[in-house]
Amino acid sequence: MSWLTLKTEDRVHVDLIRTLGIVLVIIVHAAIEPHPIVETMDLTEVVRWFTVNTYDSLARSSVPLFVMISGALLLQPAKVEPIRVFLKKRTVRIGLPLIFWGAIYFVWRFLVNQEAFSPSTVVQGVLTGPYYHFWFLYMLFGLYLITPVLRVLTVHATRGIMRYFMVLLIFGTAVMPPLVLLSGFAFELKIFAITGWITYFLLGYYLLETRARTSILVGLWLTAVFSTNIGTYAVTSLAGGHRGLVFLDFLSVTVVLASSSLFLLLGKVSPIGLERRFPRGSKLIHFIGQSTLAIYLLHVIVLESLQKGYLGFQISVNTIHPIVEVPLITVLTLFICVGLVFLLKKVPVLKKLIG
Repeated sequence: MSWLTLKTEDRVHVDLIRTLGIVLVIIVHAAIEPHPIVETMDLTEVVRWFTVNTYDSLARSSVPLFVMISGALLLQPAKVEPIRVFLKKRTVRIGLPLIFWGAIYFVWRFLVNQEAFSPSTVVQGVLTGPYYHFWFLYMLFGLYLITPVLRVLTVHATRGIMRYFMVLLIFGTAVMPPLVLLSGFAFELKIFAITGWITYFLLGYYLLETRARTSILVGLWLTAVFSTNIGTYAVTSLAGGHRGLVFLDFLSVTVVLASSSLFLLLGKVSPIGLERRFPRGSKLIHFIGQSTLAIYLLHVIVLESLQKGYLGFQISVNTIHPIVEVPLITVLTLFICVGLVFLLKKVPVLKKLIG
């Protein structure tokens, strides 16, 4: 039996994974705030770099958690519905927020950030997203398009076939690309016909029937995070440039391992125990879990307002040491977003528009 069933979609496991996912998203975006280029890397700059890289490494499971929980919910064999019905529901689910928040971010770019306006900028923004974090919605809709096909696989495939497919996906997605980048040799990656975010989508479903001891999962998660951190430092020191980000890629082998371990660890949390011990916290987790799309789309405005001092005070890695600044701005951004989303959802016409 899996730890997640269709009867508990709106309960603790799903909400907990989504809540942690959005917290990690904010940490990532807080940690990667632009920092002035320095000519000399003194001890202060080295410590700052390591601090930011550590936060970034810890939080890289953010989007993978969202994709895995989506796959776990949408690919269950009991989910049977016509393609037209499925796509209509999903298009409305992310289409309306995409339009609503897209318009807001165009205003944010041109009026608040004072970016030069041009029709081509707007067209390009519609095609690829009006702001940097909108890529997630486009990727998610791509997964929705292929979901009816993947449901056929999950209904009829044996556990052995699923395991074989997952090995191919992980090897083609997470193992081979860094080998190509770091080895200096050319490989024909087209041998792997299917790669990318489908890996996490199917992995979420596959892991529902996977069991492992808590101590092993904790050890795997710590090892993966440590490897992401140290690997990034090593590659940055030796190669630099875009190669330095190979371990921080959402689809890197270390992030796949960290995300999978964390996903399974959260599946071990007792819903009843959590609700009994932390009743108020459970209610907050439930609200955040049901509002993650809105918080995800809103949080960049709140984050940039704090970083750039639009609210009358500035919280930035350029003014406060990141060891304090990153968690501080993450907490403030999260709770400001929760408060704003709570108020927005009180307006009936906005409830479906915000996500």
